Amino acid sequence: MATTQILFAGFGGQGILFSGKFLAYEGLLEEREVSWLPSYGPEMRGGTASCSVILSDTKIGSPIVNDPDCLVAMNLPSLDKYESTTVSGGKIFVDSSLIGRKVERSDVEAYYIPATALASDNGLTGLANMIMVGYLIKKTGIIPFENIDRALAKVVPARKQDMLGANRRALELGYNYAE
Repeated sequence: MATTQILFAGFGGQGILFSGKFLAYEGLLEEREVSWLPSYGPEMRGGTASCSVILSDTKIGSPIVNDPDCLVAMNLPSLDKYESTTVSGGKIFVDSSLIGRKVERSDVEAYYIPATALASDNGLTGLANMIMVGYLIKKTGIIPFENIDRALAKVVPARKQDMLGANRRALELGYNYAE
């Protein structure tokens, strides 16, 4: 793997920044070059949020992801805004619980995961983001799935250690999801 640019996008409060932080931290543990650039509106919860992550085997020139190889869209405004920026041949991951339309482009691979519904149905409310990350890992091989525990241990804060198991279950649910 040379360089992969990933853009997570959705509403504030959906765990967009945490998703990116998790992937970036695993990249660090693998001793890869990493960039994690969060962006959110002043409203925070309910406002817009995005997170650019770059994982590379070589130095990263800029942390900004203008043309993602992978787009994870957690809401319709994000899909509308970033679908056209995804590189030809890239992958777009759509939370189909919240987004009713299909990807309009034919030069990308599109995946539809009902992450919000899966999270709710499995007692993992608020962890749709990690279901999406699990599926992203499966479809891209961006990080080895067997290494998820070490990154989770680093990014789940001490005050939320009770969420460690739930995050792991959400990742597994996404990884094992069959369209």
